[in-house]
Amino acid sequence: MTNKEYRSAPGISRSELFKIATSPLHFKYALEHPEEETTALVFGTAAHTRILEPGEYSKRYTVIPKIDRRTKEGRELFARWNEDTIRTGKQLLSVEDHGTIEEMAAAIESNPLAVQLLKGEHEKSYFWDDPETGIKCKCRPDCLTEYEGRPLIVDYKTTDSCADGHFERSCRKYGYRLQAGMYTEGLLNCELKEYGFAFVAQEKKAPYAVRVYFCSPEFINKGYDDFRTLLGTYKWCCDHNKWYGYEGPEGAPTELIEEL
Repeated sequence: MTNKEYRSAPGISRSELFKIATSPLHFKYALEHPEEETTALVFGTAAHTRILEPGEYSKRYTVIPKIDRRTKEGRELFARWNEDTIRTGKQLLSVEDHGTIEEMAAAIESNPLAVQLLKGEHEKSYFWDDPETGIKCKCRPDCLTEYEGRPLIVDYKTTDSCADGHFERSCRKYGYRLQAGMYTEGLLNCELKEYGFAFVAQEKKAPYAVRVYFCSPEFINKGYDDFRTLLGTYKWCCDHNKWYGYEGPEGAPTELIEEL
């Protein structure tokens, strides 16, 4: 199953569920107004492909040479490259972005633990009906492997910094704890096996430092609690067809105590 097929398949994903943490109103709006694919998103997806599925990289992306699109000749050349992209189904990558991705891949390859953890089964899709709510859920782990004799889910993340405390803040900001809890629950339902969870994090700027994080049982359990809470909210909203904002399901006003 391709990533595009996975995204369009029925089931609520971690990224969708995490939007409910802001509010069900934000979740519903995002669902009805999908974001267009930005250059940053294309870059991130390309980096994932190069590092996790290097054999697919050249099949999915075309590196376009540096072109001055301010000139007539440059615009015509870019149009021809764009036509080729539409014809082949590949996406365009600038030569600068391609160079950065290659440097990032080299940094990963120089880290023995990261290389070990990212060797396994990549981009496999899972679907299950949650036993408590009956809601169809889905997940697509970056990599499934074994480490020290134990099944392990490994997720590759790019980050601004791997310095102490920085990635931990990203976990809170972007719902990575929820991901660990939801994915381990999903694979327990689908494969009847208990998985651990680890992140391979990499900085987005040179020297593209890499750091591996193994998730503690407490981290995963809290992520599972997040999953249960958000899935319960989603079910309530579906059952009542009520997608409230910051005011909560009862529409209660907020008391302003003091200025922040």
